[in-house]
Amino acid sequence: MTAPRKGRPRLRLRLPSWTATLTWKAALFITVMCCALAALLGALVHASVTRETVEDARQKALIRLEEVTHAYEMGEPLGDYGALDPPGLPERLRALALSGQRGTVVSDFRGRPTMWAAGPADDEVVAVRVDYSASSETISDLDRAILGSSVLAIAATLLVGAFAVTRVSRRLHLTAQVARRISAGDLDARVNDPRTKDPSRREDEVATVSGALDTMASTLQDKLLNEQRFTADVAHELRTPLTGLSAAAELLPPGRPSELVQDRVRTMRALTEDLLEISRLDTGGETVDMDIHELVPLTERVVRAVRSTGCETELNIGGPARVRVETDQRRLERVLANLIANAHEHGARPVTVTIDGPVVTVRDHGTGYPGYLLERGPQRFRTESGGKGHGLGLTIALGQAAVIGAELVFANAPEGGAIARLTLPEYAHAGHGDVNHQHTGHPHTDPRPADHDDPAHKPVDKGPDHDATGHGTPRRDTPGSPDKGT
Repeated sequence: MTAPRKGRPRLRLRLPSWTATLTWKAALFITVMCCALAALLGALVHASVTRETVEDARQKALIRLEEVTHAYEMGEPLGDYGALDPPGLPERLRALALSGQRGTVVSDFRGRPTMWAAGPADDEVVAVRVDYSASSETISDLDRAILGSSVLAIAATLLVGAFAVTRVSRRLHLTAQVARRISAGDLDARVNDPRTKDPSRREDEVATVSGALDTMASTLQDKLLNEQRFTADVAHELRTPLTGLSAAAELLPPGRPSELVQDRVRTMRALTEDLLEISRLDTGGETVDMDIHELVPLTERVVRAVRSTGCETELNIGGPARVRVETDQRRLERVLANLIANAHEHGARPVTVTIDGPVVTVRDHGTGYPGYLLERGPQRFRTESGGKGHGLGLTIALGQAAVIGAELVFANAPEGGAIARLTLPEYAHAGHGDVNHQHTGHPHTDPRPADHDDPAHKPVDKGPDHDATGHGTPRRDTPGSPDKGT
């Protein structure tokens, strides 16, 4: 037996991307249909006019043939157009006449279109010819007129159709842009199609889609605002009783029960502060204190703080040792501390932090991030691994990174382990001076006091942190925070 042949890969012609647009498809459809219609109408007109022209020339030739035949029978001259078996007479017509029948045919005679008519006469062939060049020119002029008018009609129809389709496609593009803005978090974006606002105007399909999108966006916005308001209200209401509970727990006699109660109270307070921070991130009301900072020393401080808790962390500098970034120091330390703590809690050693230019990568050697996190990002209160976390640590890190204009990407290494890559906006040096005092024109105008009740001014990691996999992270205090909480 012979092995089956492997088929050759088929080469597929890749068309330009613009050929997939609705405008192009509509223009192509209109052009094809107009060409088909013009060809059909042109063929019908050409056939009809040609038939009439040929019939007129044929009748004229037959009349002359009657006259020449009568002259031949009377013994009179046959004239300029009549002759017996003249040269140039088509053989088919000669054979028809010799068989005793009359007929006509169009052929070239001395380079000019000629209508021939022939018939029998005493075992001879009597034939006449009529100049057909004028009729032939008339048909040619008609064909050119049909072609020219068809081209003009197709062009005009194509322009009108393209204009109409472009108006529809422009509205569809606007609807798609609004949908993308909504998916990016701009819940105030609306299409506001005028056809949906005026009841007297009938809605087309595009207006129906636009109206449905606006309605969906409004409903979604209301639900999200209600959820954010509920989260913020619950967190605010819990702060007062938790403060009293914390004070009461301190009064318990020393022992294992007292330690357990105090630990649970600290966990509840940390969760409450995280909820308030997430609520503030959701509303987009954060005010940042942007400044120019050295990235390497800042990262080293965070790593030292993590090491002080017993979590050994490697620090590698892969690029230049002096990298300046424009960022909010407190928020950046919060992001880095959450990422490192998450790697220790849910990954496996060694945990490495690598600085390569304005990019900071946190890597562990565990099982990696779950699939839902890589696909949709961190999700609060989603726990799949059976841990004690609440899925807030990476959510806060992602939100704070967006506030300072950084890009945080989660991935899994091919050989195993989770990778969190933070890309910061690098500072373009334009002068000299102390790095830590080169302000960027974004003064700190946060009206909130830096007290223990404001989660925006809490330490970089003041308690059990939580990642999207649903596990807590070790408690630690990180340098650079306005306060350490209580």
